Amino acid sequence: MNRRWLGMLAMLPLLGACAQLNRDPAAEPVRVVFFTADSDTLDAQAQAVVVESAAVARRLAPVRVNVLGYAGPVGGAAFNRALSEARAQHVADLLRQSGVPADSVFVLGRGEVPFAMAPVESRRVEIRFAAP
Repeated sequence: MNRRWLGMLAMLPLLGACAQLNRDPAAEPVRVVFFTADSDTLDAQAQAVVVESAAVARRLAPVRVNVLGYAGPVGGAAFNRALSEARAQHVADLLRQSGVPADSVFVLGRGEVPFAMAPVESRRVEIRFAAP
């Protein structure tokens, strides 16, 4: 073998490491789905974000998909907790319907967000990817 081939063979472990970096779930951006006030219904734009997120999750498999729901400061704490959980659950259901394994999806309703956030930003669900 000539030197060129030996040099290329020596780089194979590095190429494998680069491929692994490209499928690091933590490197994926957080997907955010927004809701209207007092609603847990996914509109067409939100559904598109969830379906695209499901495609990413399938590509990264195995992956843990954390679905975190939030609600705005209007209403009581119990109402906001239930609303945030319902929002997160609807997103998780669509992820599963879109081919993400059920045991990879974890749902958490966080309730009310800090008052300093804009109301529209507080009515959201975050989809975060993590290593299993």
